[in-house]
Amino acid sequence: MNYEWPTNRFDVLGVPITATDLSKAAAEVCKWVVTKARSYVCVRDVHGVVACQNNERLLKAHKGAGMVTPDGMPLVWVGNLLGKQVERVYGPDLMMAVCERSVEAGTRHFLFGGAPGVAELLAKRLIERFPGLQIAGTLCPTVAEDVPVDLEYAAQINEANADIVWVGLGTPKQELWMAAHRPYLEPPVLLGVGAAFDFHTGRKPQAPRWIQRSGFEWLYRLCSEPKRLWRRYLHTIPVFVFQMSMQLIHVGPYASSDSSGAAGSRVTK
Repeated sequence: MNYEWPTNRFDVLGVPITATDLSKAAAEVCKWVVTKARSYVCVRDVHGVVACQNNERLLKAHKGAGMVTPDGMPLVWVGNLLGKQVERVYGPDLMMAVCERSVEAGTRHFLFGGAPGVAELLAKRLIERFPGLQIAGTLCPTVAEDVPVDLEYAAQINEANADIVWVGLGTPKQELWMAAHRPYLEPPVLLGVGAAFDFHTGRKPQAPRWIQRSGFEWLYRLCSEPKRLWRRYLHTIPVFVFQMSMQLIHVGPYASSDSSGAAGSRVTK
């Protein structure tokens, strides 16, 4: 049957973005730990939305998530046009907010991702910033994009008795990995935060706040890593602008995406 849109989500080219803000998202994650929710969070930007258009498994992974946060400012703008109360929930900020809230609760964190040694360095940085933070374990895995279920990795994570698994594999690997491994993992919450591992260890620079708020963070990142990112943005930005314009023309800027169905949806359940 067709995907049923929850009332707290809005349609961005078929991707269900959660209408939330940083404080609400962090509080929801911490609540899931207490209630043993067994869910996962996708932190979504424009690049990931466009990637979903030709990847049915990736889109299905987003539709199966308990929350899909608006990481990119264009997604916030779309949400506001659709009449939603939305603020940016940037992956690295979400990690900091959840870690800060979780110290007193004794929440145990597992860091899964990054280049060799990065997860261990991130654990050190987080403990320095949040004294008393509990790191249950770290893994710097080799994960293929086709994401076969790896029961060995799942067993190592389960043995660590973690509450939250931070997944830093990048899109689309981390979303596909979380969707595929969710049934095999005991920790209540998985969060895919992409470049947060590199940003918080200082391996890559973060854009200044004013650039992040302007919607031109992509340009800052392009200038920082032109060889790796130029093809991505050459394709992503024109496709998103065109397809999103067509969706808004079809639906109307203040129409409820909940009642419109998935105007841009490519996948049915």
